[in-house]
Amino acid sequence: MSAGLTLYTYWRSSAAYRVRIGLELKGLDYASAPVHLVQDGGQQHAAAYAALNPQELVPVLRHGDAVLRQSLAILEYLDETWPQPALLPADAAGRARVRALAQAIACDVHPLNNLRVLQYLERGLGVAPPAREEWVRHWIRLGLDAVEKLLAGDRGTGSFCHGDVPGLADCVLVPQLYNARRFGLELAEWPVIARIDAACAALPAFAAAAPEAQPDAPAP
Repeated sequence: MSAGLTLYTYWRSSAAYRVRIGLELKGLDYASAPVHLVQDGGQQHAAAYAALNPQELVPVLRHGDAVLRQSLAILEYLDETWPQPALLPADAAGRARVRALAQAIACDVHPLNNLRVLQYLERGLGVAPPAREEWVRHWIRLGLDAVEKLLAGDRGTGSFCHGDVPGLADCVLVPQLYNARRFGLELAEWPVIARIDAACAALPAFAAAAPEAQPDAPAP
Protein backbone atom coordinates (compact mmCIF):
# COMPACT_ATOMS: atom_id res chain seq x y z
CA MET A 1 0.00 0.00 0.00
CA SER A 2 1.47 3.36 -1.00
CA ALA A 3 1.08 5.82 1.85
CA GLY A 4 3.55 8.69 1.23
CA LEU A 5 5.67 7.76 4.24
CA THR A 6 9.34 8.52 4.88
CA LEU A 7 11.12 6.89 7.81
CA TYR A 8 14.30 8.43 9.16
CA THR A 9 16.04 5.35 10.42
CA TYR A 10 19.30 3.63 11.29
CA TRP A 11 19.74 -0.04 10.52
CA ARG A 12 20.64 -1.06 14.09
CA SER A 13 18.44 1.36 16.04
CA SER A 14 16.02 -0.60 18.22
CA ALA A 15 13.47 2.19 18.14
CA ALA A 16 13.56 2.47 14.34
CA TYR A 17 13.43 -1.34 14.10
CA ARG A 18 10.13 -1.29 16.05
CA VAL A 19 8.58 1.10 13.59
CA ARG A 20 9.85 -0.86 10.57
CA ILE A 21 8.13 -3.97 11.95
CA GLY A 22 4.88 -2.05 12.38
CA LEU A 23 5.05 -0.67 8.85
CA GLU A 24 5.74 -4.13 7.44
CA LEU A 25 2.95 -5.77 9.43
CA LYS A 26 0.53 -3.23 8.00
CA GLY A 27 1.88 -3.66 4.47
CA LEU A 28 2.73 0.05 4.14
CA ASP A 29 5.29 1.18 1.60
CA TYR A 30 7.74 3.77 2.86
CA ALA A 31 10.91 5.50 1.80
CA SER A 32 13.91 4.88 4.02
CA ALA A 33 16.05 7.93 4.90
CA PRO A 34 19.12 6.59 6.74
CA VAL A 35 20.63 8.65 9.54
CA HIS A 36 24.00 7.16 10.55
CA LEU A 37 24.32 7.39 14.32
CA VAL A 38 28.11 7.03 14.35
CA GLN A 39 29.51 8.49 11.13
CA ASP A 40 30.41 12.20 11.00
CA GLY A 41 30.15 12.40 14.77
CA GLY A 42 26.60 11.14 14.52
CA GLN A 43 24.43 12.44 11.68
CA GLN A 44 21.53 12.81 14.11
CA HIS A 45 23.37 15.83 15.55
CA ALA A 46 23.53 17.69 12.22
CA ALA A 47 21.59 20.95 12.19
CA ALA A 48 19.12 19.85 9.52
CA TYR A 49 18.18 16.69 11.41
CA ALA A 50 18.12 18.43 14.80
CA ALA A 51 15.60 20.85 13.32
CA LEU A 52 13.46 17.86 12.36
CA ASN A 53 13.83 16.21 15.77
CA PRO A 54 15.25 18.37 18.58
CA GLN A 55 15.90 15.19 20.60
CA GLU A 56 18.42 14.18 17.92
CA LEU A 57 17.15 10.60 17.94
CA VAL A 58 15.72 8.19 15.40
CA PRO A 59 13.16 7.34 14.25
CA VAL A 60 11.16 10.15 12.74
CA LEU A 61 8.26 9.37 10.42
CA ARG A 62 7.00 11.88 7.87
CA HIS A 63 3.46 11.43 6.58
CA GLY A 64 2.56 14.33 4.33
CA ASP A 65 2.92 17.45 6.47
CA ALA A 66 2.95 15.45 9.72
CA VAL A 67 6.29 14.88 11.42
CA LEU A 68 6.02 12.11 13.99
CA ARG A 69 8.52 11.29 16.72
CA GLN A 70 8.94 8.58 19.38
CA SER A 71 8.53 5.00 18.24
CA LEU A 72 5.54 4.05 20.40
CA ALA A 73 3.66 7.20 19.40
CA ILE A 74 4.44 6.44 15.75
CA LEU A 75 3.17 2.87 16.07
CA GLU A 76 -0.08 4.05 17.62
CA TYR A 77 -0.42 6.68 14.87
CA LEU A 78 -0.07 3.93 12.28
CA ASP A 79 -2.74 1.91 14.07
CA GLU A 80 -5.15 4.84 14.17
CA THR A 81 -4.51 5.85 10.56
CA TRP A 82 -4.50 2.33 9.07
CA PRO A 83 -6.55 0.29 11.56
CA GLN A 84 -6.12 -3.07 9.87
CA PRO A 85 -4.33 -5.24 10.64
CA ALA A 86 -4.47 -3.92 14.19
CA LEU A 87 -1.40 -3.61 16.40
CA LEU A 88 -3.55 -3.17 19.51
CA PRO A 89 -6.43 -5.40 20.64
CA ALA A 90 -10.01 -4.19 20.53
CA ASP A 91 -10.72 -4.35 24.27
CA ALA A 92 -9.48 -1.79 26.79
CA ALA A 93 -7.93 -4.37 29.12
CA GLY A 94 -6.08 -5.99 26.23
CA ARG A 95 -4.78 -2.63 25.00
CA ALA A 96 -3.57 -1.78 28.50
CA ARG A 97 -1.77 -5.13 28.76
CA VAL A 98 -0.06 -4.73 25.39
CA ARG A 99 0.99 -1.15 26.16
CA ALA A 100 2.39 -2.26 29.53
CA LEU A 101 4.46 -5.00 27.91
CA ALA A 102 5.75 -2.59 25.28
CA GLN A 103 6.58 0.09 27.83
CA ALA A 104 8.35 -2.39 30.12
CA ILE A 105 10.94 -2.66 27.36
CA ALA A 106 10.78 0.71 25.61
CA CYS A 107 10.75 2.78 28.82
CA ASP A 108 12.55 0.62 31.39
CA VAL A 109 15.10 -1.51 29.48
CA HIS A 110 16.02 0.07 26.17
CA PRO A 111 16.97 3.56 27.45
CA LEU A 112 19.71 2.02 29.62
CA ASN A 113 21.41 0.40 26.62
CA ASN A 114 20.78 3.20 24.14
CA LEU A 115 23.83 4.33 22.13
CA ARG A 116 24.05 7.77 23.72
CA VAL A 117 23.98 6.28 27.23
CA LEU A 118 26.74 3.81 26.35
CA GLN A 119 28.80 6.57 24.76
CA TYR A 120 28.48 8.68 27.91
CA LEU A 121 29.44 5.78 30.15
CA GLU A 122 32.61 5.23 28.12
CA ARG A 123 33.57 8.75 27.04
CA GLY A 124 32.07 10.82 29.82
CA LEU A 125 32.62 8.61 32.85
CA GLY A 126 35.57 6.55 31.66
CA VAL A 127 33.82 3.18 32.02
CA ALA A 128 35.89 0.54 30.25
CA PRO A 129 34.14 -1.44 27.46
CA PRO A 130 33.93 -4.73 29.46
CA ALA A 131 32.20 -2.97 32.35
CA ARG A 132 29.97 -1.05 29.94
CA GLU A 133 28.87 -4.31 28.31
CA GLU A 134 28.18 -5.86 31.70
CA TRP A 135 25.96 -2.82 32.43
CA VAL A 136 23.99 -3.60 29.26
CA ARG A 137 23.62 -7.29 30.10
CA HIS A 138 22.50 -6.50 33.67
CA TRP A 139 19.65 -4.21 32.60
CA ILE A 140 18.52 -6.39 29.69
CA ARG A 141 18.45 -9.49 31.89
CA LEU A 142 16.56 -7.70 34.66
CA GLY A 143 13.98 -6.43 32.18
CA LEU A 144 13.54 -9.70 30.31
CA ASP A 145 13.21 -11.61 33.59
CA ALA A 146 10.20 -9.45 34.40
CA VAL A 147 8.70 -9.63 30.90
CA GLU A 148 9.06 -13.43 30.93
CA LYS A 149 7.02 -13.58 34.14
CA LEU A 150 4.40 -11.24 32.73
CA LEU A 151 4.03 -13.40 29.63
CA ALA A 152 4.22 -16.81 31.32
CA GLY A 153 1.71 -15.90 33.99
CA ASP A 154 -1.05 -14.49 31.78
CA ARG A 155 -3.61 -16.40 29.75
CA GLY A 156 -3.61 -13.52 27.26
CA THR A 157 -0.27 -14.75 25.95
CA GLY A 158 -0.66 -16.85 22.82
CA SER A 159 1.63 -17.56 19.91
CA PHE A 160 2.69 -13.94 20.30
CA CYS A 161 2.80 -11.53 23.25
CA HIS A 162 -0.96 -11.10 23.14
CA GLY A 163 -3.04 -13.70 21.38
CA ASP A 164 -2.20 -15.41 18.13
CA VAL A 165 -1.43 -12.44 15.89
CA PRO A 166 1.61 -10.18 16.25
CA GLY A 167 1.07 -6.70 17.60
CA LEU A 168 2.64 -3.68 19.22
CA ALA A 169 4.29 -5.61 22.06
CA ASP A 170 6.01 -7.93 19.58
CA CYS A 171 7.21 -4.90 17.59
CA VAL A 172 9.02 -3.75 20.73
CA LEU A 173 10.17 -7.12 22.07
CA VAL A 174 11.97 -8.43 18.99
CA PRO A 175 14.45 -5.51 18.62
CA GLN A 176 15.38 -5.82 22.29
CA LEU A 177 16.10 -9.52 21.75
CA TYR A 178 18.37 -8.57 18.86
CA ASN A 179 20.29 -6.40 21.34
CA ALA A 180 20.35 -9.19 23.89
CA ARG A 181 22.07 -11.48 21.40
CA ARG A 182 24.51 -8.74 20.39
CA PHE A 183 25.69 -8.56 23.98
CA GLY A 184 26.01 -12.30 24.44
CA LEU A 185 22.77 -13.22 26.22
CA GLU A 186 21.10 -16.52 25.38
CA LEU A 187 17.33 -16.51 24.94
CA ALA A 188 17.15 -19.98 26.48
CA GLU A 189 17.02 -18.11 29.82
CA TRP A 190 13.51 -17.00 28.85
CA PRO A 191 11.61 -19.88 27.19
CA VAL A 192 8.31 -18.04 26.58
CA ILE A 193 10.14 -15.07 25.10
CA ALA A 194 12.25 -17.40 22.95
CA ARG A 195 9.12 -19.13 21.65
CA ILE A 196 7.50 -15.81 20.73
CA ASP A 197 10.72 -14.64 19.07
CA ALA A 198 10.77 -17.79 16.93
CA ALA A 199 7.13 -17.23 15.91
CA CYS A 200 7.96 -13.65 14.88
CA ALA A 201 11.09 -14.72 12.98
CA ALA A 202 8.96 -17.02 10.82
CA LEU A 203 6.94 -14.06 9.46
CA PRO A 204 8.04 -12.11 6.35
CA ALA A 205 7.28 -8.75 8.01
CA PHE A 206 9.85 -9.33 10.73
CA ALA A 207 12.43 -10.56 8.23
CA ALA A 208 11.95 -7.47 6.05
CA ALA A 209 12.37 -5.18 9.07
CA ALA A 210 15.51 -6.89 10.40
CA PRO A 211 18.66 -4.77 10.72
CA GLU A 212 20.70 -6.73 8.19
CA ALA A 213 17.95 -6.34 5.57
CA GLN A 214 18.13 -2.54 5.62
CA PRO A 215 19.67 -0.50 2.79
CA ASP A 216 22.11 1.22 5.17
CA ALA A 217 23.33 -2.02 6.80
CA PRO A 218 27.03 -2.65 6.21
CA ALA A 219 27.91 -5.29 3.65
CA PRO A 220 28.45 -8.72 5.24
